[in-house]
Amino acid sequence: MLNKSQVRQCLDVMKEMYPEAQCELNHDNPFELVIAVLLSAQCTDNLVNKVTASLFKKYKTPEDFLAVPLEELQQDIKSIGLYRNKSKNIRKLCQMLIDDYDGEVPKTKTELMKLAGVGRKTANVVASVAFREPAIAVDTHVERVAKRLAICRWKDSVLEVEQTLMKKVPKDEWADTHHRMIFFGRYHCKARNPQCPECPLLDLCREGQKRMRKTDKAATN
Repeated sequence: MLNKSQVRQCLDVMKEMYPEAQCELNHDNPFELVIAVLLSAQCTDNLVNKVTASLFKKYKTPEDFLAVPLEELQQDIKSIGLYRNKSKNIRKLCQMLIDDYDGEVPKTKTELMKLAGVGRKTANVVASVAFREPAIAVDTHVERVAKRLAICRWKDSVLEVEQTLMKKVPKDEWADTHHRMIFFGRYHCKARNPQCPECPLLDLCREGQKRMRKTDKAATN
């Protein structure tokens, strides 16, 4: 596990690499954001943005999503994985917004997690991006980076990763760190082909060093 100064070095390097990192899901308001994040589960942001480009022109309010048959909504998001289940959750979510929140997206993580299809990660993203509530949302990129760099343990659950990052990262940096770790994992420390040889954190990364040794061993055989 990295010590406090080593974690600080990781945060500073990611800040240098991705100073402008931010949410890449296109949206104009909290309602569009919660729909986009719900759609992004097990799906790329690029694909979600392609779908929402037309979706958000057709559906502006929770009432709009409820005004069409379920089958029509399913057709509108059919190119996205798990579209049947996501369509049902969108409609349930919209009904809850109307019934319980006067059609407005709630601002706290606790209330957000009550909405259909909204888990802890989605609630953290919406609270952080839309309402600037300090939060670290742990997606696959954040989890991978945190474990490869030994900020967290390999056996940690997603919740344990989140809790560890909240302890080790200053609270006023939670939101920015979340986005920078996503960019670092999405564009540099990739799942299949991490860019270990060019990584400025290789000296701290046991996982990267192990990969480099394997590569060097394979090259000499």
